[in-house]
Amino acid sequence: MRNLPANIGLEGPEELEQLAFKRLNEGRIKDGLKLVLRAAKGYEEEGKTEDAARLYKYLGYVLLKKTKAIEKARPSLLKSAYLYIDLIEEEISRAEVDLDILDEYCSNVLEIFMTLNDEKNLMKYAEEFAAIYEDLGNSYQDNDDIPMAIRAYEAAYRYYRTINDVESYRRLAETLITLYGQIAESRLEKGDARGAAEAFYRLAGFIRAIFGYDIHFIEMMDTAAKNFEKASKIAYSHGDLDRTTSCLVKAQYAYLLAKNFSRAKLIGLNTARMLYQIVSSYRGKGDDEMAAEKLTELTEALIGMGKLNEAMEAYKSVLETKSDLRFRVRVRIAALKHFAASTGSEEVLADIETVEYYFNKKAYLRALELAENAMMREGLKDAANRIHEAEGIYH
Repeated sequence: MRNLPANIGLEGPEELEQLAFKRLNEGRIKDGLKLVLRAAKGYEEEGKTEDAARLYKYLGYVLLKKTKAIEKARPSLLKSAYLYIDLIEEEISRAEVDLDILDEYCSNVLEIFMTLNDEKNLMKYAEEFAAIYEDLGNSYQDNDDIPMAIRAYEAAYRYYRTINDVESYRRLAETLITLYGQIAESRLEKGDARGAAEAFYRLAGFIRAIFGYDIHFIEMMDTAAKNFEKASKIAYSHGDLDRTTSCLVKAQYAYLLAKNFSRAKLIGLNTARMLYQIVSSYRGKGDDEMAAEKLTELTEALIGMGKLNEAMEAYKSVLETKSDLRFRVRVRIAALKHFAASTGSEEVLADIETVEYYFNKKAYLRALELAENAMMREGLKDAANRIHEAEGIYH
């Protein structure tokens, strides 16, 4: 720790970081940021690259927020990006790559270059990351680890979409269609209608990437819907009403996207009736967690029928019971799907696919940001305003 004042020269980066945030919380911003920088350098010197990358990134974003000048934030953000690149190289050299950790590092790099408006590096690294994930997918597939192959290929697909490499992402879409087809068949053989439905739903998304919102996509989405409906009947026969309604809401939206509007409406009406009773039952038991979950499903069912007023009343009840990022994302996805089905908008379908990708990875904050951006389109602004109003956000 060279060139540090004597009073903090003996402290390690952990202590410096704690002190930094103490200063920042006290409003001593300048002192706090100096300590953040010293802590980041300390972590770097100790070989704690991830901690150093995290703090340089934090420092860069604080400087950007305070000064509104990218040039002030650039050195810290670039330092962070290149440390994350070192971490990526380290991770992919391991015998067992942790895809979640790798994805976090890659996302940080691309987010930084996006913030810096550095198009050249954004494209360069998105292409490199796509190739890394595709190679990993090939390795997993060679070892017959289909779930891991799918995860890797989906990440590669997303990065190829980022750089608009049409040939590559369509090639990967074809691979993913084959793999999801295998999973759907396997689950049907085992009598797992819900698992098959989820696979058919994902398969439909990759069919759309190749053919657009046409008969190929519609037929596959209809197959997903029928399997979700079948799964709901199996759940109902076992007396599992929670699973029944969950499958029915999924069936409703799959039918919507398959443009079978009459079937979607009928399912929506029946599901809403069931959900009103289930919510009352959970409230009677004092189970707020499940009451909120089922109120969210009720909100989704009502949005799917175009009953926005009733949906927002249900959504207000959700938020009064339990405020959760997951619920906020789901309500926006429902509004986006209803709009996509009504208008046949491929752009909105592509947005939904990206939001659901992050939602399924439990990256709820990222999913919410993307859903919010998608809701800013003409034709969706009224629904966005109504959702914001229910959440107590006024413009």
